Amino acid sequence: MSKGLKSFAAVSRAEFLLPNLGSLIMGLAWGASPPLSLINGIILIALSFIIINLSSSIGAQVNTLSDYELDKKDDRKKSLVQALDTFGQKRLRTILVIELILTLILVSLFTLFQGEPILLLMWIVGISLGYVYSAPPLRLKARSWLAPISLILVLGVFPVLFAYYAFTSELNPFFVLSLIGLALTIYGVIVPTEIRDYFGDKAMGIETMTVRLGLVNASLLSIFLLVTGAILTGTGFLLEWTYGPHPLLSLFLLAIPIPVIFVLTKFRKLYSLSKEYVSSNGKASIAEEITSLSAHNPQWIMMVTQTYTFISILLLVSKFLI
Repeated sequence: MSKGLKSFAAVSRAEFLLPNLGSLIMGLAWGASPPLSLINGIILIALSFIIINLSSSIGAQVNTLSDYELDKKDDRKKSLVQALDTFGQKRLRTILVIELILTLILVSLFTLFQGEPILLLMWIVGISLGYVYSAPPLRLKARSWLAPISLILVLGVFPVLFAYYAFTSELNPFFVLSLIGLALTIYGVIVPTEIRDYFGDKAMGIETMTVRLGLVNASLLSIFLLVTGAILTGTGFLLEWTYGPHPLLSLFLLAIPIPVIFVLTKFRKLYSLSKEYVSSNGKASIAEEITSLSAHNPQWIMMVTQTYTFISILLLVSKFLI
């Protein structure tokens, strides 16, 4: 891979590819149902995946450009800053505009093809939220409770809903329940990322939800959201299988507690360290331990979301092959 391509992948957050695939699979699993022709299915899946990933890249690139000056002051973001310097800000802005136009064309064609205006509406709202989350003057990421709302919608709700409505116009209440659970889970596992950035954000006057709540309350919030989200998501799948032709498949839901319990042990550790940090009046060594532990959050996110993806694949298979 060339240096330019590597830097472009870095500023576009290529690591979001698997989570985006998970969103597509979950929406597909709940929305698709037989009969569905193979060719139409492949076209719908391909277009949905391209649109979701292009939109994700646009949001990530806007975030990289908007946070450049702040990231230069953070040693942990050094690789991201170097990637943007290598690729070039002007070049990235040009590609960003091209991606935006291309995605708008694809979404418009997709909307016409499916006859679902909600697809275009969701994309417009989602891409707008993704932009104002990072970019001034609104910069929602620094506006306390507005940050989690926008993140939940952009990362947890709209991508799955987009894939869902690509295949159906009906709304399954069990799907809604699982989607609410997914949204809560996603923000729950994002909170440790905010905890990792807590000390830098607070020093720079950036009021994220974690900065506003404080380390202890933010740690408790992540635990509550992860547990509640897992229960709601699992219940949605359980009800779908219980009232469907394959109730025994609900046994596979026992896979969900495995990664959730593992991640919860890490969250509890963060909570304990946060209490120690507060009681020690801000001891530097504890702050470093908190930052070091929370830096492993990307792996925790992957563990939980890919388990949901596995369950979604089972749901999809049960509709067409079992």
